[in-house]
Amino acid sequence: MEFRILGPLGVSAEGVNGTPSAPKLRKVLSLLLVHADEVVPVASILKELWDDEPPRSGLTTLQTYVLHLRKLLASVAGRPSDEIAREVLVTGTGGYTLRLGLARLDLCDFQVHLTEGQKMRGAGEDVHAVHHLRAALELWRGPALADVPAGRLLESKVRELEEWRLVALECLIEAELQLGMHREVVAKLAGLAVENPLHEGLHRQYMVALHLGGRRAQALEVFHRLRGTLVRELGLEPAPHLQRLQQAILTGEADVRDIPTHRHADTVKVRCGHSASVG
Repeated sequence: MEFRILGPLGVSAEGVNGTPSAPKLRKVLSLLLVHADEVVPVASILKELWDDEPPRSGLTTLQTYVLHLRKLLASVAGRPSDEIAREVLVTGTGGYTLRLGLARLDLCDFQVHLTEGQKMRGAGEDVHAVHHLRAALELWRGPALADVPAGRLLESKVRELEEWRLVALECLIEAELQLGMHREVVAKLAGLAVENPLHEGLHRQYMVALHLGGRRAQALEVFHRLRGTLVRELGLEPAPHLQRLQQAILTGEADVRDIPTHRHADTVKVRCGHSASVG
C-alpha cells in the first residue's frame, strides 16, 4: 500500500484508489498517518473530530470509523479485515496505531531524503545534497493534507510539515548557491521572499543570488524591504549576519556566500517503520 499526505490525502495499492471520501474518516486516517507507527490516544482523536465537545456517543462512533477504515484498507490491500486489525490499524493501550510495515508513506521518503541531503551539505558534497533535496521536494504535490478539513491537532501538524518543507527548500537553495547556480534560483527566491516576508534565511539567499548575478542595487533593496517589514511588524532589526551581508554588498565583496550565519539547521529524525532507499 501507499499513503500520501504531502498534498491531497491518498491511499492506493497497485493502482487501486482507496482514499476515503467521508470527512470524518479522512480526519482519523490523516491523524494516524502523521503519527505513523505511534499510538494516537483516543482522547486526541476525539478532540480532532469534535474539538472540546464530543457527543456522548463519540467513543462508539470512533470505533465505527476505525472499523470502516480497516474494511477499506483490507479492500485496497486485498487482505482480510482481521489481519488489518492485527497488523496495520492496531488497537493499543488507550489508542490506535497505524503500522506502516512494508507500506510506503511519502512523509517517510521525504524525511529520509531531507536527512541525507542535510548530511551531504554538512560534508560539503553539494552535488549529492541537491540530488536528495530535490527528490525530497518532488514528493510534495501541494500543501500537506490539502483536502482534509483539519482540526486543531491536525492543523498544528500540518504547520510543522510545511516548516520542514521550507527547511528543505532553504537547504536546497544553499547547496545550489554553493554550486554557482545563482541565476537559476533567483526567480524561485523572488517568489519565496514574497510568500515569507519575515523569513531572514530566504531573504539572505535572495540577496546573495542577486549580488552574485551582478544586481547589487536589487540585493540592497531586498535588505531594506526586509528591514522595514521586521521593524514594522516585530520591532526588530535584521540579524547581525544579514547586516554583515549588507555591508559586504555595499563594499563590493565578490563572493558573499560564506559569510557566517551562526545558524544550525535541525536534522529530521526518521521515525517511520519503512524508509525510502537513498542509494
